[in-house]
Amino acid sequence: MVFEDKARQDAPAQLTLSARSRLTVSGVKDVTGFDDASVELDTAVGLLIIRGRELKIQRLSIDGGDLIVTGTVDSLVYEEPRKPRLKLFGKL
Repeated sequence: MVFEDKARQDAPAQLTLSARSRLTVSGVKDVTGFDDASVELDTAVGLLIIRGRELKIQRLSIDGGDLIVTGTVDSLVYEEPRKPRLKLFGKL
């Protein structure tokens, strides 16, 4: 059973947007932040930022890696992971 749960979380993220008002996302590992204007997700393929108006998380299943967001979706953006900065002594 543990193997099946891990396989679901490691599956690539899939996005389905219906009429800009209902977004279904799979491959979700964690919700890193949210409010009514944005939702930030850690997914199997990187950080996904959803921006819009009156956004609400209708369903979240971290075990299954599924999320449903409703509201008006204005943009979906994947961000590259930030590289850690080297300290001064690390550069030498």
